[in-house]
Amino acid sequence: MNWYAVKVKYQTERKMKIWLDEQTIENFIPFRTVWIERNGRRIKREKPIVPGLLFIRTNRQTALALPGESRIKMVFLRNLESHQLLVVPDKQMQDFMFLLDFSESAVRIENTNLKRGDRVRVIKGDFAGIEGELVRIKGHKRVVVRLEGLFSLATTYIPSAYLEKIE
Repeated sequence: MNWYAVKVKYQTERKMKIWLDEQTIENFIPFRTVWIERNGRRIKREKPIVPGLLFIRTNRQTALALPGESRIKMVFLRNLESHQLLVVPDKQMQDFMFLLDFSESAVRIENTNLKRGDRVRVIKGDFAGIEGELVRIKGHKRVVVRLEGLFSLATTYIPSAYLEKIE
């Protein structure tokens, strides 16, 4: 069982999630909460972080059969070098889902290509157990969890004493 990244048509993420749930295929759509002004009222909505992107956890054979079975067009993202289906490691996916549970003030979404730094693990604080790369953003140390070929999530400032280097 692996996590695969899938692109679907704009605004069909929820329909695809419902269909995947009916098929009992584990799936995840990264959402964020936004407030929208409509007719002078503020309405709370959940919007996908990256429109049209979702993740499914299944075996390769089932994954390859899904596009033919679904009513919604879906395309698996591929590794740029090997052109194989893009597989997101379980630990990376767990860390990614964990960080999305925090408020937006604690986690920033980074779409830029960040320079690779030391691999680190957070050993204390709210983010204990998260593994990622140590980078500097706006002069502060942060731990970044990357979903290769997609985007990165960066934590707020983390003191050096809360980090250990992974060899």
